[in-house]
Amino acid sequence: MKLRLLAILTGFAVAMTLAACGDSGKEAADKAQAAAKEAAEKAAAATKEAADKAAAATKEAADKAAAATQEAASKAADATKDAANKAADTVKK
Repeated sequence: MKLRLLAILTGFAVAMTLAACGDSGKEAADKAQAAAKEAAEKAAAATKEAADKAAAATKEAADKAAAATQEAASKAADATKDAANKAADTVKK
């Protein structure tokens, strides 16, 4: 009888332990899911920020290249004009 009672109590203790672990396992899974969601949101924000910075840097580089091209074209036009004037002066002499 005592052995049977001990077996029943042990079975009950094991069942309660498993039930408690099941609840804490669910809680741990919920916490892990929340942490994964938060990490995904942070990663998305960091990716967006990096993309915005890259776009700004690309625009800045394009603006600088356009300004340099315009300056070079202006200098080339001035040089061509000077060369034409010198050629015209040479022909007049």
